[in-house]
Amino acid sequence: QLQLVESGGGLVQPGGSLRLSCTASGEILNYWAIGWFRQAPGKEREGIACVSSNGGGTNYADSVKGRFTLSKNNDKTTMYLQMNSLKPEDTARYFCAAEPYLNCLRQGWDNPDSFGMNYWGKGTLVTVSS
Repeated sequence: QLQLVESGGGLVQPGGSLRLSCTASGEILNYWAIGWFRQAPGKEREGIACVSSNGGGTNYADSVKGRFTLSKNNDKTTMYLQMNSLKPEDTARYFCAAEPYLNCLRQGWDNPDSFGMNYWGKGTLVTVSS
């Protein structure tokens, strides 16, 4: 069974950058759609970035478009979320999730409850504060 582990969170000043990692246990992620979600205190979990299985397309929430970028490592076992120009409102616990054969260009990709990603990590905390 696929296991996901997030890392790279921490405290950063506004305007700074962080790179989060989502590492899959022994799986090559070609056939898996990978999503990044976040949950701020007192708020619902929201989708912020998603890459479809087999390189079928990438989607970003408007709130992070132009600032956050998805990428994979060469052996395709780790997905990265590069976060630049961070704002206090980016403070949240960040989760990666995965499911085979999903299309992130489909409507509702950013809904963690209905999009269909069944494999989740435990999250990593990002705090943006001066």
